[in-house]
Amino acid sequence: MLDLARGGSAFLAGFGLLTRPGLRGFVVVPLLINIVLFSLLIYVASDQFSTWVQRALDWLPEWLSFLDWLMWPLFALTIVVILFFSFTIVANLIAAPFNGLLSEVCERQLRAELGEPGQEIPFSWKELGLMVPRTLAREVTKLLYFAPRALLLLIISWIPLLNLAAPLLWALFGAWTMAIQYIDYAADNNRMTFKEMLLALKRRRLLCLGFGGCVSLLMLIPLINLLIMPAAVTGATRLWVSERLLNETQITPSHR
Repeated sequence: MLDLARGGSAFLAGFGLLTRPGLRGFVVVPLLINIVLFSLLIYVASDQFSTWVQRALDWLPEWLSFLDWLMWPLFALTIVVILFFSFTIVANLIAAPFNGLLSEVCERQLRAELGEPGQEIPFSWKELGLMVPRTLAREVTKLLYFAPRALLLLIISWIPLLNLAAPLLWALFGAWTMAIQYIDYAADNNRMTFKEMLLALKRRRLLCLGFGGCVSLLMLIPLINLLIMPAAVTGATRLWVSERLLNETQITPSHR
């Protein structure tokens, strides 16, 4: 339970980091991307949500029709989770280079406070350009990890009775993916492979679920969710530095 609380606390601390001098300028683009995509998500969801839930209910066999009253909220919750999960994938794919740069600047500041080597990084289009192919390749790697697991959960979500567990499974999966998504920026900046990073996070699974669960919950709150992406990036970077996730893997990072 302590690890769960520490993970959630690290994410919440990310909001405070956003106002730091030297970081504010790197928050603008992820924030704008969030605003545009969340507005689109809300528009589409408000227009199609009831239709999607009804189509899901139509999949129930007639002999289970008496469970409509129970299935409606379950299907509704599952669709909400899927929508936010999909939104997060798209938003992070677009914002990946900017998030990577924000994480790098944040980490240098945090390490400098601990007396470790660190220096301010002025904005540079060249630096951003160099990060684009690397961060996009990393996002594809994450998608290849997330996709088959999400597909399995999607199949479970449409199987009568078995889908009673779908909302909980989606919630746990969402928390885990949020932790991977945002902690990976710091891992990638430190030249840790995706496989090595996963090994590090699995050793601190409760810590990661606490972080990712808090991200997922606050993503459902209007207005606050607009700040989720940059706050999650800075919060995950703080978690990376304070919890020494790199050191705990007992792995020498790969130099690519």
